Amino acid sequence: MFRSLRNRNYRMFVAGGAVSNVGGWLQRTAQDWLVLELTHGSAAALGTATALQFLPMLFFGLFGGVLADRYPKRPILIVAQSLMALLALTIGLLTVTGSAEVWHVYVMAFTLGVISCVEVPTRQAFVVEMVGRRDLSNAIALNSSSFNLARVVGPAIAGVLIFVLGGTGPLFLINALTFAGVISSLVFMHKSELHLSEPVPRAKGQLREGLRYVMEREELLMPVLLIGFVSMFSQAFSMSIALMAREVFAAGASSFGLASSMFAVGALGGALLAARRSRPSRKVLMAGAIGFGLFQVATGLAPFYPLYLLLLVPAGVALITVNTAANASVQLASSPEMRGRVMGIYMLVFTGGAPVGATLVGWLSDLGGPRAGVMLSGVLALAGTGLALLVTRLIGSRVRRTVPATA
Repeated sequence: MFRSLRNRNYRMFVAGGAVSNVGGWLQRTAQDWLVLELTHGSAAALGTATALQFLPMLFFGLFGGVLADRYPKRPILIVAQSLMALLALTIGLLTVTGSAEVWHVYVMAFTLGVISCVEVPTRQAFVVEMVGRRDLSNAIALNSSSFNLARVVGPAIAGVLIFVLGGTGPLFLINALTFAGVISSLVFMHKSELHLSEPVPRAKGQLREGLRYVMEREELLMPVLLIGFVSMFSQAFSMSIALMAREVFAAGASSFGLASSMFAVGALGGALLAARRSRPSRKVLMAGAIGFGLFQVATGLAPFYPLYLLLLVPAGVALITVNTAANASVQLASSPEMRGRVMGIYMLVFTGGAPVGATLVGWLSDLGGPRAGVMLSGVLALAGTGLALLVTRLIGSRVRRTVPATA
């Protein structure tokens, strides 16, 4: 389960990332709560903030993957992490001084999204350079475990700190400090132990080449399409936890943190189960997608807060199962010189649909209540799973007819 940790560079990366991930969840919780405070509980405003954070991926995500193939990945990550720390420091100071307005949060979310366009595909493609292909699937699952362990701890701590410190501002400042962990891990890695891939020389048509590479391979196209449909509403589901806790069950900040942590407990369990698998299978991928859609509907129907909290656990297991299986499938099926562009496409569909999902769910929650928004997300995630299979087969059959004719 923990075989990737034999690698020194990866151990440093996981340790630094664990600290930064906790800070990131402090900030995510504080951001949602700050928006609700500034707008007096507006679901639409919360959906807008979430959408703005992921909107840049729609426009610049593919170019981030090209840069990940074209330049050394470690320096890119150091610069990107430093810029994210500066953003957290800025919004923290604005909030602590009482100067924060909702448009400040919108600007920060959008800028963070722009940086993530380069940072995320680069970080994803960098994992194989630390551990090699043999331990890649395990390393991806352990990354997810670290992320979701932070998701268990972070929101719970955030809820308590918001109450104890009397506001969200200090949480942004704490997050700014936690970036030192991941930045230092990147700076002090042993370069000689990395499995570095040769940078791809600058050339015309590299973006189109990446798109064609994915379209012509069903083992890449199916998980990319599936994760696109699922993640469109999984990001909105995370946002809906705040709405359900505050607006449906009248829970305070600490209880909201508990709900986020329960979801993360399930996600952590799913990640640890994924770490035990040598390779992801299509059956596991489909089971995770279908399970997540069904449990979304179930949480929307929960009549009592304790039952709602309980149902968040299997929802987390299902979501992280499909996420880790899709990520590992795509990376293992990609050649080294194409991995950055493939992960750029993967992260485009993974996060690029969030503005649509978050805005739609926010609008429906304002119109019909948070329960309606959550249940519709589940139904649409199930429909998207079937649509992903159908589109993959249609494109695959078209490619098979075309290739012999042009050979």
